[in-house]
Amino acid sequence: MSENFGDFQMGVYAAADKGVTSRFPFDYRSIERKAAATLPEWVYRYVSAAAGDGRTQQANIDAYAHYGIVPRMMVSPPQRDLSIDLFGKRLDSPIFMCPIGLVGLCSPDFQGDVAAARASAATGVPFTLSTFSQAPMEDVIKQTGVTPSFFQLYLPGDRELAASLIGRAEAAGYSALVVTVDTWTLGFRPSDLERGNFPQSRGYCMENYYSDENFTRHLAKPPHEDQPAALAHYAKISAHPLTWEDLRWIRSQTTLPIAVKGIQHADDARMAIDNGADVLYCTNHGGRQANSGIPALQLLPAVVEAAGSTPVMFDSGVRDATDAVIALALGAAAVGIGRPYAYALSYGGTESLTHYLKSFLAEFDLMLAICGFTDIATLKQAGVERTLTAGCR
Repeated sequence: MSENFGDFQMGVYAAADKGVTSRFPFDYRSIERKAAATLPEWVYRYVSAAAGDGRTQQANIDAYAHYGIVPRMMVSPPQRDLSIDLFGKRLDSPIFMCPIGLVGLCSPDFQGDVAAARASAATGVPFTLSTFSQAPMEDVIKQTGVTPSFFQLYLPGDRELAASLIGRAEAAGYSALVVTVDTWTLGFRPSDLERGNFPQSRGYCMENYYSDENFTRHLAKPPHEDQPAALAHYAKISAHPLTWEDLRWIRSQTTLPIAVKGIQHADDARMAIDNGADVLYCTNHGGRQANSGIPALQLLPAVVEAAGSTPVMFDSGVRDATDAVIALALGAAAVGIGRPYAYALSYGGTESLTHYLKSFLAEFDLMLAICGFTDIATLKQAGVERTLTAGCR
């Protein structure tokens, strides 16, 4: 009998019978508390920050409590197949790690990108590397093993630099390009503004820029020798307002599949497809950008309908595997984990993140097993039901 992801928990119980209990937590609230106590305060505040008064971030989290899965009995599948096809690859599950700028700072050694890549290799959960990383993209992908990984692009105003970043991602072996379109300028984040907390302005997570000759050729000295000059040049080429012409240009620069990240409106979904997107990515940036108050989960079905046969990735507010199950049942092709995996890095790097991802996959697998679903297709066919009252989160 082949293994299921849910078998992970039996290993935990077996170890406990021998007197060995887990050093790492299993539930989101405990993970966040441990991260808050472990991370430097300025890192924790940056990762946890939301736009405005945080209503969108909270709305994202609360939205899942309005939906539920109706279980079917006497059809219990002893074996489950959680695999999906995405970007021309067969993935072990529909779960992936979202791009998080500054996730590199979330591990104890400030090499969180490398730690996450190693956890990806250990679990089969794809890692999406942000443009803002502590290690160059070429070094990070060497740690992912056979697990596909994706590169997220913040498009700079310098086309030569942009073309170089895209070309480097393709040459390094990334399986897809994830183009973020909702962050051409920063959202209004009071908790960061209170302390002037923008780590990139202190040179953190700038290695994809600092390792690119199309960036460094504008500098008199190497970036690490004259950080103020390097950051001043970065300021000139950032905050580039995006247009659909930019997406067409990106499409012309690469043969990689392109996911457009930040789509929330059906018309934008159709426009993205018409202008070169292979995959749509529905998200409101976890409530970090526009404090619009509408949860991304509520907008997902309309985006999926507009997308037709085009796959729709999704994130925002996912705190446990039940949330991921609901998003998939509402039409998402793949679901991303954000803040929780960043927090899980904080107290043990690769080891603690690997434990977290295996726990997440186990909960996901067992949810499907107990509810009578053999695979993702049968989950989607069953769909969700609206609950009469929202549960407590």
